[in-house]
Amino acid sequence: MKKTDIFVDLLGVIVAVTDEIPRVLVVDGDGEMALPNGPFSPRDHASLEDGFRQLIEAQAGLDLYYIEQLYTFGNRFRTVDEIDGGPRTLSVAYVALTREDEMPLEGTRWADWYEFLPWEDWRKGRPDILDSLIAPRLANWCSQARSQTTRRNREERVNVTFGISGTAEMDAVLTLERLELLYDAGVMTESQRDRRAIDGEFAAPRSDDNGVPMLSDHRRILATALGRIRGKLAYRPVVFELLPGEFTLLHLQKVAEALSGTQLHKQNFRRLVMNANLVEAIGRTTAVGRGRPAELFRFRREVLGEKLTVGLSRPTLRGD
Repeated sequence: MKKTDIFVDLLGVIVAVTDEIPRVLVVDGDGEMALPNGPFSPRDHASLEDGFRQLIEAQAGLDLYYIEQLYTFGNRFRTVDEIDGGPRTLSVAYVALTREDEMPLEGTRWADWYEFLPWEDWRKGRPDILDSLIAPRLANWCSQARSQTTRRNREERVNVTFGISGTAEMDAVLTLERLELLYDAGVMTESQRDRRAIDGEFAAPRSDDNGVPMLSDHRRILATALGRIRGKLAYRPVVFELLPGEFTLLHLQKVAEALSGTQLHKQNFRRLVMNANLVEAIGRTTAVGRGRPAELFRFRREVLGEKLTVGLSRPTLRGD
């Protein structure tokens, strides 16, 4: 068989929300956390999506409720194999939504996705890591620019993605842009690790405690998926794919907050959901804590045929 310079693999960001925690399926990738992945086989897979579904079934045994192709990642030196002279890896990535009804198969587990991207979780206010680590390191990176133009460009990137120093809000959808900035500025463990590997220095890089590092560029892929999901909240009802058939409005709000990474105003959120005719009451209630029973609702799937845009609002990360 002729050796190829391109290797194609399939990779997935599998998302669930359990007990108000946004979760992503991970595997152990040679000592580092990785997203589920495996080779695409033209002989065995009728399509890329068919191959991806087979992969997730084999690795985790999960049913996927919603799936879409995310992006194809093919940057040079993404993998150790290519750094060592092997073929370039093209990763066709998918994002899929499911529910954590069953434990995945051995070798895979669920992890809080904010363990990997801690600066994206504003549900309890502006994350401490922004002021204790990220802001000082980015300021130092800007000051090290060799020209005034480069410094100005760096400062603009910081302001667009993270906001000015001490800002009380950020655009929630710019998750990939923020991660790529951190990588370029050398704030992430992966940027140190990759540079050492490319330069032939294989000593273990120091960790900045800036989230859990992942194999290859899997944290970049995770950030891409998070931005895609947050963006879709404004125009597609993807949040309902993570809910059971019957739910309370509070449950719906907590799932939306978990995905968006920010607290939502209770009354404004409920008004938005009801005015958009996204849900309907089913005439029953359920006990919630010690308070009065909460009304149960279901998603009005009919709304998909009634409107071109069906969703919540574009999320903004806001602190206290």
